[in-house]
Amino acid sequence: MVFKTIAKLGAMLMLGASLAGCIDATVDVEVTSETTAKATLTQVMSADFYAMFKMNASESETATSEFCSEGALVENADGSATCTLVEEGTFEELAALEGEENALFFTSAGPGLVRVALPTAELTGELGSSDDMDAETKQMVEAFFTGHAVTIRISGTEVTETNLKRSDDRTSAEIEIPFLDLINGTADLPDELFAVVRAK
Repeated sequence: MVFKTIAKLGAMLMLGASLAGCIDATVDVEVTSETTAKATLTQVMSADFYAMFKMNASESETATSEFCSEGALVENADGSATCTLVEEGTFEELAALEGEENALFFTSAGPGLVRVALPTAELTGELGSSDDMDAETKQMVEAFFTGHAVTIRISGTEVTETNLKRSDDRTSAEIEIPFLDLINGTADLPDELFAVVRAK
């Protein structure tokens, strides 16, 4: 699920560092009304790593199922692969999909306004610190993760307040977090990422 994947992104990365390190991820949360939202998780795996992953798969569908078990997989012309997972529904329905591990919170912020918040504790906590790695492992992880990031975007008709970077047209706000900053414990993040959005 999109929200659960956000919260567990760190664990996924560390469990498969040699694979996940070649992935860029974007989470786009769009407030579609005062009671509904659409969340889209897009993961892009580079051509070299996707080719290697497919080659090493013991079965023809293994690579697809492991990389994109719940989303829609597209193999791009340049050899890279894109996995897209979409969830859409009421705030309550989306929260129910996540159970007790709900990673995103929607609250009313006034007439026509919705506050979307993502606590950062789980995102940073799952990755831990690179201090626990030996020199060889740290070097490998840095090589895989350099240049890759997770982008979190919140959008709607208008973003009225946020601690993210607001777009010029004020319809969205986002933050790009380099994976290495999360791994090295150098990501300077607030307790939560939020945006107050005027619903469509």
